[in-house]
Amino acid sequence: MASQHISKIVTIFALAVSFFVQGSLGNIACENLNKDSCAFAVSSTGHRCVLEKHVRRSGEDLYTCTTSEIEAENLKDWIETDECINACGLQRKSLGISSDFLLESRFAQKICSNECYKSCPNVVDLYFNLAAGEGVFLPKLCEAEGVNARRGMAEIKSSGFVAPGPVSVGYSNGEYFVSAPAMAPF
Repeated sequence: MASQHISKIVTIFALAVSFFVQGSLGNIACENLNKDSCAFAVSSTGHRCVLEKHVRRSGEDLYTCTTSEIEAENLKDWIETDECINACGLQRKSLGISSDFLLESRFAQKICSNECYKSCPNVVDLYFNLAAGEGVFLPKLCEAEGVNARRGMAEIKSSGFVAPGPVSVGYSNGEYFVSAPAMAPF
């Protein structure tokens, strides 16, 4: 009986501390984060933080955290938990943001696991949007992971979808024009 009471007190204390820590993190600026908390964080403006690596002339690696132009859906002032990093198969020192991981079967299995997909909305939101940018619907990918992972991945790899490049719109000689870089040959 006493152990249950102590367990409840410890749980309540842990929750109070976690709320205090999350509340005290307010006004997160990506540029103020270190390399161990940058990746998968969201600034107070709702933009995702990105870890970048620069090599100095001396050969020394310099890591900086910057604000990306990618916005998180309904999320601000967030540093991803170690539990979600582990459950989703991620690494704290991930550089940049890429959808390439979605083509790796093990990574897709981790993202689609109940521990990640149902418990880590920040990570799921990020990879949902990255998958959508590649023409893939993450819930369908997760469904394919459960039924036939190799077939689902093969469909993604062979989709032939190419994201459009940057486009510029201008006005010259009394006419509007649109220009875009040529697509890479296949």
